[in-house]
Amino acid sequence: MANTTQEIESFIREFEARNLPKPRWTHQAHLVVGLWYLTHHSPDDALSIIRQRIRAYNEAVGTANTDSSGYHETLTRLFLDGIAAHILAHSNESFPSSLALLLQSPLAHKDWPLSFYSRERLFSVAARHDWLEPDVTPNDNTRKY
Repeated sequence: MANTTQEIESFIREFEARNLPKPRWTHQAHLVVGLWYLTHHSPDDALSIIRQRIRAYNEAVGTANTDSSGYHETLTRLFLDGIAAHILAHSNESFPSSLALLLQSPLAHKDWPLSFYSRERLFSVAARHDWLEPDVTPNDNTRKY
């Protein structure tokens, strides 16, 4: 994963140009993208940009955005909420330092959303297409977009 500001900026450029090799589009990569856009844009704008760019990236690398694959609205918004809370808690850190802390946080674990959602709800078609409220534990960081 990218560690320096230059490496992070290069990674973001590859993602935006849809040139990022598919094996590099990992869970950690999603967190880098979320932190980048939330750091550079308002939460509403970041969500809009990320929504569009993940869908476009998926299409470019052959991942269909369907009822069972590709972009997932509820996961995206939940992780953005968590990243936004992380930014507030680490506002004095440089971007690379904040990223390093984020990648060591609970958000770095793919199963983090299951502390808020049942598997059935989170992986439903409805959750993939639209925001669904948590059904296990409320997420106090949840923004209403």
